[in-house]
Amino acid sequence: MEALVHLGNGFLQVLQPMNLLVLFIGLVLGMLVAVLPGLTLVMGVVLALPFTYSMELLPAIILLTAMYVSGTYGGAFTAILFRIPGEPIDVPLLWDGYTMARKGQPAKALGWTLFSALGGGLVMVMVMVLASAPVAKFALTFSSPEYFAIIVFGLASVVSLGGGSITNAAISLMLGLLIATVGVDSIYGAERFAFGVPFLQDGIEYLLVMVGAYGLGEVFTRMEKGFAGDGASADTDRRINTEFPTLAEMIKLKMTFLRSSLVGIVVGIIPGAGATVASFVAYGAEGQYGKRGKELGSGIAEGIIAPQTAATSSVGGAMIPLLTMGIPGSGATAIILGAFLLHGMQPGPQVFVTSGPFVYAVFASMFLGVIGMCILGFFAIKPLVKVLELPEAVVSAFVVMFCFIGAFAARNNLSDLYVITAFGILGYLFEKFKFPIAPMVLGVILGPLAESSFMTMMVSHGNDWTVLMGRPISATVMVLAVVALVYPIQRQLREKTRRN
Repeated sequence: MEALVHLGNGFLQVLQPMNLLVLFIGLVLGMLVAVLPGLTLVMGVVLALPFTYSMELLPAIILLTAMYVSGTYGGAFTAILFRIPGEPIDVPLLWDGYTMARKGQPAKALGWTLFSALGGGLVMVMVMVLASAPVAKFALTFSSPEYFAIIVFGLASVVSLGGGSITNAAISLMLGLLIATVGVDSIYGAERFAFGVPFLQDGIEYLLVMVGAYGLGEVFTRMEKGFAGDGASADTDRRINTEFPTLAEMIKLKMTFLRSSLVGIVVGIIPGAGATVASFVAYGAEGQYGKRGKELGSGIAEGIIAPQTAATSSVGGAMIPLLTMGIPGSGATAIILGAFLLHGMQPGPQVFVTSGPFVYAVFASMFLGVIGMCILGFFAIKPLVKVLELPEAVVSAFVVMFCFIGAFAARNNLSDLYVITAFGILGYLFEKFKFPIAPMVLGVILGPLAESSFMTMMVSHGNDWTVLMGRPISATVMVLAVVALVYPIQRQLREKTRRN
């Protein structure tokens, strides 16, 4: 009952005109980012982050979470209609969505997508409201060893889920942790890796790392390819509308919906996984456990419901560890964590005690965001797919402009423009040589938190690091961290042995 009262007060805050305007802008931007060639959801949230400096904390978080939610849905339009996945999230969706459209049912495919996004979004908000407070209350029993163990688990999970080579992911993470040490040590005040350069003594802003590696790095990559995606080759004269599934059809596929919602939330909670992993896992689970699993890929509704429901519900799963423990569950929530820190707020177990009304306002904004996303998506399909006609080179030029504006606005320091360019080149090299960027970015963000927790633990327990294994929760989490690292390595070795 208390949670419902807080949620009601949260709705009153979000329904203020300025917050509603920010919510609407976030939904529109999220859909545009999902549709525009050359942009990704994470890059879009990164580019929006600098524009939140002058905002208060609540509208800033509303803007970024609205982009996050609608970004998991907007790319479905182009995937279904034109076989162009706006995001990696949408790849499993097009296998059945585009096939259904080719069979003469594009409106029905879009209807199933809308239903899945709405249902998955509502489930995610309910789970967040019901689960976040108990998780935070449990986390209040944590001390510095538990915090350090959880951050280590988050970093280990990012490495194991980095995709491709685990060695490359580990190198990326270590580089991010190294970058995080530049500046003055927060515990002892010692200067590290500044080399007498004044602006390095203040440390390297994680904003510069994120915007440079994701934003400029992607532009450099596309520049090397000559912006091969200029213009849209899609048939924009094709009739575009939405046909809702009937109630009987929805009830018939309720198990697919429930199973995919659960997969999305669970995968979202795992640090580093995110909506892309959730959509692929849900599609695979449907193929394995669904009644018509063997028919996936032939244009059936289950192949649309599973990935879209999981992608949208994963947003709630990723937000739970972010709010309750300060651990981002995905690339987008890592950026949202950056927004919290920029505005002087540290998410964690105390968040419901110190900022309860704010958290419930975020929940309310995400509920309204899901409803607004579906209404907006229903009426805005035609103009959204029209943006595919924009040349990639034009989009990239705007990306570069926003990257430099954001970098300079951070500290009004011209040196930051050189730093962001350096990380743009680094992001390009990472992409070229198949190194994942996400581990480096999360290393930069989580590195200071890990160091602070570790140093506090050492001071509090007489420099005895074995206390990590002497406390049940921290020991369990450290074992899980080791498993998160060892299992993917073992799997890769097994696959390599099988190939040989």
